[in-house]
Amino acid sequence: MTARTPEDVDRQFAEALNAGSLDALVALYEPQAALTPMPDKLVTGTAAIRESLAGFLAGKPHITLTPRLVAQTGDVAVVSAKWELSVTGPDGKPAKMTGQSVEVVRRQSDGRWLFAIDLPFGVEAGAKP
Repeated sequence: MTARTPEDVDRQFAEALNAGSLDALVALYEPQAALTPMPDKLVTGTAAIRESLAGFLAGKPHITLTPRLVAQTGDVAVVSAKWELSVTGPDGKPAKMTGQSVEVVRRQSDGRWLFAIDLPFGVEAGAKP
């Protein structure tokens, strides 16, 4: 699974999340990438991203993405998508969430596109280090 365009990164994220593939998810991030796994929380680096996503996968999430924006200049792009997520909550009950993500993706030297910054809750989340 190799993202060859900026929009491929979101599509492959959804495929990996829906398949429950932690390794495939983490492979979509640069080594020092930043992720807001929850509003008001920021993690950096693939080890911290792996830990956050592993906990999230425990709820057996399923996501549907609708691309909204791709703005690219050279090897950097901003990507945005609307998403709908269903997950099993800690109490075992199903829960649904919606949102609009904003991501910065960067083309690597081998041509792959990876997340540099992933804000699944958009810019209004107010993530803090």
